[in-house]
Amino acid sequence: MMIDQINYPLILTAALLATASPGPSTLAIAGTAMAQGRVPALALVAGITSGSWLWSIAAALGLSALMLANAWVFEILRYLGAGYLLFLAFKSARRAMVPGKTIFRSVSAQSLGRAYGKGLAMHLTNPKAILFFGALYSVGVPATASPGEVASVVLVVGLQSVVVFGFYALLFSNPRVVGAYVRLSRWFEAAFAMAFGFAGLKLLTARLG
Repeated sequence: MMIDQINYPLILTAALLATASPGPSTLAIAGTAMAQGRVPALALVAGITSGSWLWSIAAALGLSALMLANAWVFEILRYLGAGYLLFLAFKSARRAMVPGKTIFRSVSAQSLGRAYGKGLAMHLTNPKAILFFGALYSVGVPATASPGEVASVVLVVGLQSVVVFGFYALLFSNPRVVGAYVRLSRWFEAAFAMAFGFAGLKLLTARLG
């Protein structure tokens, strides 16, 4: 039998790991904050989080309909989600073991509106986003969840992403923080690798009945 209630701790933990771990969006936010300051970086954040909300809503609506009609879809997506988490663990572990220079990519824009647009386009064209949200909802949200319950998940995940990405924009506008992050980046990657690996293995071995 599938889960019968929303697993908020699992959903928020997985979303936090995916949002906070180094990736195209976080590195672009950090690079923009360093090169252009907080305000352009926050405009970029607004675009990225808008794209995140759109993917989240699409995944929530689509997966809810699929799982209501076909219970076996849940198990397939559970294994796909676990595989994706283990893939992220592998990537983080590889970056932790290989010395290298962290590359921050600044997004140049002549106006705040363009910075927002580039952030939105960046996230909407990221194929990993829909895979992540699909795995997230398939594991943490039961097929019997009401529209209001699904909406609550979209809301809390979206608000968490706003807080995390906004924090990156404010944090990386400080040169001292950037230097400390670069020095400790391999330790951060190692921690993310262990967290993703634990989450993936737990998902594979979980008994959901």
